[in-house]
Amino acid sequence: MAADFLSEDFLLQSNTAMTLYHDYAAKMPIYDYHCHLPAHQIASDHCFGNLTQAWLYGDHYKWRAMRANGVDEKYITGDACDYDKFKKWAETVVYCPGNPLYHWTAMELRRPFGITSKLLSSDTAKKIYDSASEMLQSPQFSVRNIMRKMNVKLVCTTEGPLDDLEHHKRIREEGFEIKVHAAFRPDQAMAAEDLPSLNAFIDHLETVTNIEIGGYHSYIEAIRHRHTYFHENGCRLSDHGLDTVYAEDYTESEVKKIFDKIMAGTRLTAEEVLKFKSAMMVEFALMDYEAGWVQQLHIGALRNTNTRLFKALGSDIGCDSIDDQLIARPLARFLDRLDSSNELPKTILYNLNPRDNAVFATMIGNFQDGSSPGKMQYGSGWWFLDQKDGMEKQMRVLANMGLLRRFVGMLTDSRSFLSFARHEYFRRILCNMLGSDVEAGLLPNDTAMLGKMVEEICFNNARNYFSMALD
Repeated sequence: MAADFLSEDFLLQSNTAMTLYHDYAAKMPIYDYHCHLPAHQIASDHCFGNLTQAWLYGDHYKWRAMRANGVDEKYITGDACDYDKFKKWAETVVYCPGNPLYHWTAMELRRPFGITSKLLSSDTAKKIYDSASEMLQSPQFSVRNIMRKMNVKLVCTTEGPLDDLEHHKRIREEGFEIKVHAAFRPDQAMAAEDLPSLNAFIDHLETVTNIEIGGYHSYIEAIRHRHTYFHENGCRLSDHGLDTVYAEDYTESEVKKIFDKIMAGTRLTAEEVLKFKSAMMVEFALMDYEAGWVQQLHIGALRNTNTRLFKALGSDIGCDSIDDQLIARPLARFLDRLDSSNELPKTILYNLNPRDNAVFATMIGNFQDGSSPGKMQYGSGWWFLDQKDGMEKQMRVLANMGLLRRFVGMLTDSRSFLSFARHEYFRRILCNMLGSDVEAGLLPNDTAMLGKMVEEICFNNARNYFSMALD
């Protein structure tokens, strides 16, 4: 007999899985330590005008699917009205079975809107759009109240070093009970492949810090100044979006000369770019270590592959892919350089190429040092891997080669306030995996032990791993 789609036992294929989810996972709060939510909307307690604004603006996952379905760019990032854009998404979602977007769409309509009677399609689009849009215009569905409805306790938005964090300050000063922290993402500070942009960043950094940048040392001093500023405003983790790992050998004198060329606008050789990026990654990691932060390394995205759309629309538009550069040796060199001086911070590694699952799961084991449980983490399935198959494989390889029970769990990595349902998706998949092992005799039928493990992975491990207070 076929199971009902998206029932209360969705994805739960055994009695043990149902017990673990309903009695343990479902009640746990959300600790979303990596996302791209706009802090200004939390600060202003923004109310969206309609479902398109809340759901489709900036969502390159949906944009990518719509392009694949033959939708004209006018209805994706163009000037079509919001309902027409939504209608095109409704026409697309029926072609998404097998894609996590199909599950997420139904789950995000269920929570927080309570829309369960109909699946989204061109036939149901108008009714669903009108119903959800009406709710979104109510203060009961402001972004803060959506976060409350989803039982969120903490989020970490992703901000560049030049951000003044005014919105985070406002949120904190107003006493919003859900903690909103910034994560420090200094990728633009080492982008030596784009000298005009890097020099514009340097000029702005001088203004913000009131530090005259005349060379490499003063540049690092200015970045450290911003790192300290973020720390003073509650930041306790960094994040890096890397196509590969930069771990070239370099000397201080070499990097000083490279930086002088950067400031002079002199084009660098490929080797010089790599050396500069390698030096900067070490400096960032040392700052994190000294401040007691966690560093996150998101590795393996091939970005902005469509030149035509990049020129027209910019980055983060759904034209990125999985890269296939070799990772193991440079990653080992980078981590070992820091570990050799006992200055390796807590680290979370995320891979985008599933080929590298076992590489990352074994790499973290090389640098665990007993200083804290699970110091080195293999991060959850990311981006193209944050679907059922990708999450299961990530957790299986971590269980096989490390300590799944120390895993700090899921994050949304999203720009949408409706994406917190991804935590539920992850939790159901986790409970089903453990339940399947119990049913097969691979794990003991010990509900208390496994229930505690589920609670740890869903929330408690992250709360204990990051030094960000919840009260």
